[in-house]
Amino acid sequence: MNTIERLGGDCVQEEGAEPALTQLRNRLIDAVAATGQTQESLAVRAELSRTTIYEALKKGGRIPAHRTVAALAKALGLRQAERQELLDLRRVAAEEQPPGLLGTCGQVATKARRAQERSEVCRVLGHVPFEVDCYVERPELHARLQTAATGVTAVLSHVVTGTGGVGKTQLAAHHAHTAGRTGQVNLVLWVTAASRAAVAGAYADAAAQLLGAAREDPHAATAFLNWLRLAPGAEDGGPRPGVRWLVVLDDVPYTAALQGLWPSHVPHGQTLVTTRFRDVSLLRAGSHLVAVDRFTPGEAVQYLTAKLTALGREDDPAQIASLAEDLGRLPLALSQAVAFMHSLQVDCADYRERLASQARPLARVLPTGIGLPDDQSKTVAAAWDMSIERADRLPPEGLARPLLDLLSVLDPNGIPAPVLDSPPVRAYLAAYGTDPTDTIMRAGRTAHTAALLWDIAEVLRNLDQFSLIDRDASTPQRAVRIHQLIQRAVRERLTPEDKHRVARTAADALMAAWPDVERDTGLAGSLRANTAVLAGYTGNGLYRPVAHPVLDHSGTSLGTSGQAGAASDHYQHLAEQAAVHLGEHHRDTLVFRQQAARWQGEAGDPAGAAAALEAVLAQQRLQLDADHFDLLVTRNSIAYAKALAGDMARAVSAFGDLLVDMRRVRGDADRDTFLLRNNLARFRGEAGDHDTAVAEFTALRADQTRLLGEEHPDTLMTHNNLAFQQAQRGDMAAAIAGFSELLEVRTRVLGADHPDTLDTRNNVAWLRMKSGDAPGAIDAFTHLVEDSRRRRGDGHPATLKARRNLALSQGEAGHAAEAAAGLAEVVQDCVRLLGNLHPETLKTWSHLAEWRGRSGDTAGAAAAYADLLPLQTQLLGEDHPDTQNTRQALGNFS
Repeated sequence: MNTIERLGGDCVQEEGAEPALTQLRNRLIDAVAATGQTQESLAVRAELSRTTIYEALKKGGRIPAHRTVAALAKALGLRQAERQELLDLRRVAAEEQPPGLLGTCGQVATKARRAQERSEVCRVLGHVPFEVDCYVERPELHARLQTAATGVTAVLSHVVTGTGGVGKTQLAAHHAHTAGRTGQVNLVLWVTAASRAAVAGAYADAAAQLLGAAREDPHAATAFLNWLRLAPGAEDGGPRPGVRWLVVLDDVPYTAALQGLWPSHVPHGQTLVTTRFRDVSLLRAGSHLVAVDRFTPGEAVQYLTAKLTALGREDDPAQIASLAEDLGRLPLALSQAVAFMHSLQVDCADYRERLASQARPLARVLPTGIGLPDDQSKTVAAAWDMSIERADRLPPEGLARPLLDLLSVLDPNGIPAPVLDSPPVRAYLAAYGTDPTDTIMRAGRTAHTAALLWDIAEVLRNLDQFSLIDRDASTPQRAVRIHQLIQRAVRERLTPEDKHRVARTAADALMAAWPDVERDTGLAGSLRANTAVLAGYTGNGLYRPVAHPVLDHSGTSLGTSGQAGAASDHYQHLAEQAAVHLGEHHRDTLVFRQQAARWQGEAGDPAGAAAALEAVLAQQRLQLDADHFDLLVTRNSIAYAKALAGDMARAVSAFGDLLVDMRRVRGDADRDTFLLRNNLARFRGEAGDHDTAVAEFTALRADQTRLLGEEHPDTLMTHNNLAFQQAQRGDMAAAIAGFSELLEVRTRVLGADHPDTLDTRNNVAWLRMKSGDAPGAIDAFTHLVEDSRRRRGDGHPATLKARRNLALSQGEAGHAAEAAAGLAEVVQDCVRLLGNLHPETLKTWSHLAEWRGRSGDTAGAAAAYADLLPLQTQLLGEDHPDTQNTRQALGNFS
């Protein structure tokens, strides 16, 4: 197969040809030669026959059809301006063609050609947008637009919805070009449907061109609609090929714009509507809804790569993929970003740095209105302005914009429904729009809160209707999603005062939505994610005048969910931010440092935690009174860190001294005094004084039951610790009874899947094992592992503990080798997920060494003890009982 060359050479004068036709043909031939394509490959790319291509390039051939030139120009990869020049040359050549040029035989040929063109050439009314360079095929969407097509006729009516910038218009333009090029239709009417008047005017223009009606005739639009319905279609037979039409109504603002102006459903007609408005009122009988979203990751990378390549640029594929995600894979933003990068000659990495800087508004990292690519008319920010304005006009009027302001500072991946239904959000919206009292009167309600709750649901519906947000009632933890660039465009227009008010309102709403007991880990995780996004967006908004409580609450939630290391990192970041916004020695800064150290100890570094806490305490003593509560809290954390490090004697002594001061400062009935008594009793027991621990827990439980209630979380925690110490003392009957009673209460009060309930199930199963019921323990731990994995995840310390206890139960049942194999798997996961110095890791490692020895694997036991000893020495010290036991066991196996 030879590549296409210019036929006849430049020296041959084409007989009778006019300059415009010669210039058109020569430009096409040059472009084809430059690409090196074969006739076969060009025919495939252009979706034309080889005969058509040959005729278009042949000297002495007829003027190529408009659609042939357009298809060739696209297949050759010409730029938009070059495509238009070729189409203009084709038009001029047609106008310059002399009527008698072809003679008598030519006249016959002309008539035949015109008859053919009436059936094959698609007539276009209105301005169909050019197909953009590097257009990305979206097979699923294109397939949906063709679902009802049958041969050359179609029964199609589609409503294409999506937010501004996702490519609805380009999808429709591609469909129109394809339908005309492949012969599905022979008439396309493109209407920019900004208003009802614009639609009626476009219909009147079509009636003037097709039917000879006067455009000013008030019945012209109706005449055109009647013609669409009654014109003979291809299925009617007869000597004429019939009309096969496509009407595209682009960017319909709302349902009323098309009232009485919908084209009829007929076998020879297609109607395609694009809109940001996705109310069901736009759907008619026989219509299909096509929701257009942002690019998939693969589509976004494909588009960016192709655009950069077309500009002669190459870049790191990883940077291209990251840039696609930075821009939320929004087609409009990707297109404009490439244009901006090209104009400044920067690569993806440089551009991403500019984009990440919140100090640079979108106007400084995307083209302005005069530098937009692909015939675009709106910047990314402006793409949503009209939608926001329209949503704000719907009842309840004036609330869409302020609610969108609030959504702009929360997690784009999902905002929980309880946050938006919270009293702080209702109070915030009450300051905008209509008087809430009027709303109450109109609705016949007497409750101010109920009226505002209804307003919030209505406003969310309005924002959703104009594709500014996405709602999903099936996932209340992430009920509302919003594109990150919409958020940024909204935030950049907030005044400093508005930004501060929005930030504090969002933080108040998160706190109001946070449950006292975190039964739903999905909700808790979403609330933490929203808090992190809010803190990142609002700068000092959450630190002025003091740090907002949601910052601390999010960290506590993270730690109590089993992510101690992440909680420590969270508080360390808060301390750094508080130092910047409030000062190094501000109370909030020191509290965050104290919490960071506390969770550092929980994560497996008690020695480092104790040192950090001593530094915090020293600074607090310089600024605060000796009896200040913050000092008492830090002293408690220091004692706790000493206990975790194995220094039980000093820990118990520190807790005892602190309890004296706590009782004097806060009183005997204070909850913090109760918590300190709990810590003291717990670590007395861990130091080996189980009798005293049982006595103190018994007295504490009685006091908490009297003052807090039997089902208060603190009372239940004491109940748990009492049963545990009874088991440690050897009173198994009392321990089993205590844990069984606790399990019933926690299941009833907290639910079967609550973490505290799962922990109690672990204790009950553990007691079964210790009391000799190994098969019962295996069954209980097996179910617990399944539930803990489902509820908490594989990496949660409690899940790893349940797996460890399941393996120990198997060992107690006589399956030593099976126990050792299970423990080896848990150790690997502990090291990978928690680190090799985490207390849970070291405890499981010790059990692994023991059961390898009990299974007869002497070498394996010695190796496990040898690996464990330096870790315990590093974390606990040479003299810790666990370190000494490991050293002795290693000696026994050496």
